[in-house]
Amino acid sequence: MSVISVRNLSKRFGKKQALDDVSLEIGQGEMVALIGASGSGKSTLIRHICGLETAQNGASAIEICGRAIQSDGRISRDARELRRDIGVIFQQFNLVNRLPVLTNVLVGNLGRIPRWRGTLGLFSAAEKREARDALARVGIREIAWQRASTLSGGQQQRAAIARTLVQRSRLLLADEPIASLDPSSARRVMEVLATINRENGITCVVSLHQVEYARRYCPRTIALRDGRVVFDGPSAALTNDFLTTLYGADSEELILPEAAPARPEDTQRGRPLIEARALVAA
Repeated sequence: MSVISVRNLSKRFGKKQALDDVSLEIGQGEMVALIGASGSGKSTLIRHICGLETAQNGASAIEICGRAIQSDGRISRDARELRRDIGVIFQQFNLVNRLPVLTNVLVGNLGRIPRWRGTLGLFSAAEKREARDALARVGIREIAWQRASTLSGGQQQRAAIARTLVQRSRLLLADEPIASLDPSSARRVMEVLATINRENGITCVVSLHQVEYARRYCPRTIALRDGRVVFDGPSAALTNDFLTTLYGADSEELILPEAAPARPEDTQRGRPLIEARALVAA
């Protein structure tokens, strides 16, 4: 079953064509990287999938788990209910700095509990236990009562991931989750996301700026250039030479000198390379 279905999605901001007739399908349990140079449309696509932006063209449609979250340039009436199943992680972490980490994680319950309880911050013992278990899953249970402002960037991002576990998301969208982290913290965050994907079966779409993380952690990669899909296939196919073919000089910002080689098992999922190359030629 498709967890994400995007058809004929276009978006323009002034003179900038941010998305240009994008169509894609992402299935249950996939771990997919979304890559592209700055301005390629990655963040705009994620914001449309979770219903924070609406498309401009009337023929467009986005479905989550078979239900429309938007169509014909309008947000669906079911969007609020569907967002309960979508966990979103941003580069800026979006934690309340003055609150303890545990309280920030408990916020993931707000879509499933009465509004008055959320407003008053009244959470049950079972909900607090679930939040502590989520923190343990991401490796930071011992800092549950620290203020969020005292955490490192990597710890804050892992707290944000724990919040999506408490939310019981079926789909996790991560928009540049490691862009502001040092390499060690970035690897830890990607390992946490990959573990959650593998053990919980949560579909993960991760927007990344460096392709080596896509090759190491995501079996499938979708590449955008100027708002269009130019590659959709196995991450192992994204050699440095092929990236140069896709992006020209812009490929330099996607490749780090210490780029990790692709693992053989990462070629097992995704569309064949011959199909991906056809997208480049189109």
